[in-house]
Amino acid sequence: MGCLLALFAWISPRFVLAGLYLFSNRLTLAFSSGLEGVLGFILVPYTTLFYALVYRPGFGVRGFGWIIVAIGLLMDLSTLGAGGSMGRRRGRGRSTSQSPRAQY
Repeated sequence: MGCLLALFAWISPRFVLAGLYLFSNRLTLAFSSGLEGVLGFILVPYTTLFYALVYRPGFGVRGFGWIIVAIGLLMDLSTLGAGGSMGRRRGRGRSTSQSPRAQY
């Protein structure tokens, strides 16, 4: 079951966050207000997921847990960077000075 959860988290962290919210109390333990969870769901889903998974009630996140959260942040930044580079690649093929009809 853990491997299946990890596979879903790799494909879609927002899906796993929604599942955690619906079927467990893990997110309510990790975040004191709903605003943190909603912003994390929208802006940095991997970081939010990893923080919720390594959070220990009464102790918080300590030691190696912060490394896991940092890996989540790097994954969020890499997906953001990959999306931006793909958008730039799509725009390179067409010149901005000519309209698409002028090429024919």
